Amino acid sequence: MNHNHVNKFKDLANVQTLLNQAIEVRKAAYAPYSDFKVGAALLAASGKIYTGCNVENASYGASICAEKNAALSAVKAGERHFKALAVVANTPLTYPCGICLQFLSEFADSDMLVLLLDEEGQPSTYLFGDLLPKAFKKSQMEPENHKN
Repeated sequence: MNHNHVNKFKDLANVQTLLNQAIEVRKAAYAPYSDFKVGAALLAASGKIYTGCNVENASYGASICAEKNAALSAVKAGERHFKALAVVANTPLTYPCGICLQFLSEFADSDMLVLLLDEEGQPSTYLFGDLLPKAFKKSQMEPENHKN
């Protein structure tokens, strides 16, 4: 684990709690087509943790990823800023997909901690900005940034 990343988060009392919640919610994943089961736990700025699992659909485009599912729960509860994310799958080092990273960028700063489990089941840490260094942001849509 990269302790430099974890040490930045004094409010993150227990990284293992976030990972454990992701592991637990992964059990609820609905993945009859791929058997690729994912759980995510998202720490909001309020200190509350929101979880989500992936839900597949016969029409793959209608499926929802665990990370997005957790984020939707948090937003529905009024959260607008995320501090950390744990993602756990039934394969090691499963990174959030590009769509989930873009979706999360609306509510996360580049220094949000992202926790994954490696091949040995040990936490591997990343900063959100390292996974999505050039997110499309609201500021790019501001009229003053448009060229005529």
